[in-house]
Amino acid sequence: MSKLDPALIQFLQRAESLVARLDALLPAHDQAAVATPDWGASIAFRYRKRSAAAWATGWLEPVRHVASIRYDDLQEVDTQKERFARNLAQFVEGKTANNVLLSGARGTGKSSLVKAGLHAHAAQGLRLIEVDKADMIDLPDLIELVSTRPERFIVFCDDLSFDEGEPGYKALKSILDGTVSASGDNVMIIATSNRRHLLPEYHSDNKTYKHTEDGELHPGEVVEEKISLSERFGLWISFYPFSQDEYLAIVAQWLNHLGVPPGAIEAARPEALVWALERGSRSGRVAYQFAKDYAGRDHG
Repeated sequence: MSKLDPALIQFLQRAESLVARLDALLPAHDQAAVATPDWGASIAFRYRKRSAAAWATGWLEPVRHVASIRYDDLQEVDTQKERFARNLAQFVEGKTANNVLLSGARGTGKSSLVKAGLHAHAAQGLRLIEVDKADMIDLPDLIELVSTRPERFIVFCDDLSFDEGEPGYKALKSILDGTVSASGDNVMIIATSNRRHLLPEYHSDNKTYKHTEDGELHPGEVVEEKISLSERFGLWISFYPFSQDEYLAIVAQWLNHLGVPPGAIEAARPEALVWALERGSRSGRVAYQFAKDYAGRDHG
């Protein structure tokens, strides 16, 4: 029997080593798709994956420092706050409640409202799991992981929007739809987005609208598909840009929260307006950023 070429032997050895390394990365068939975390480590967790590959195993990373935001900290969004708080309270109490889509202008308090809700009900067993849109395909595994837990879980996706054909789109749609892999009674899906329908909308979409003989206007298949995901959220809460007075009220609230004296708060109004003008926005986020800058100075 002829000897093997040394180069071939070296190639086979390298291939065997590569296969062994890949096998170590792949999850075993009897291994849970998502590793169980220490649920006592935090009230909020982030879903993480070492790889974007579909087979990669994910885990829940405890959030060590959870933002302490209260409902009272959020100003000029009273209607949105009331609707959100009522729905979340129903969920925490084990009553029927809806999945929630918070949409609208950036920096108006959408994400902060979710954090405030978590803070309000953490003592009652509410927990939050933040999931990136790229990992939405793993939602069924996450829901299976928490299905037997006594806590109530918010599965939260911040700044959610999909491009055409992204795999997470169908996964989220099926969960919201109530299919075989639907979320359990202890899971609520909450998403924030600057897009009301979560997908890009183009002028050309208008061409798919059809007029009926009686004069009614009906959206075509393209538009219907784009609104089909957002309409599966039972509760829509919309946020709008703030007026100048609303912006200044939010600035005053944050300055007070940060311990700025009343006289200095009143004196801050002109600077707050200039700050907003330079940023091109009167959002709650801009108000908070100004307040941090102003409060950091000496106002004694």
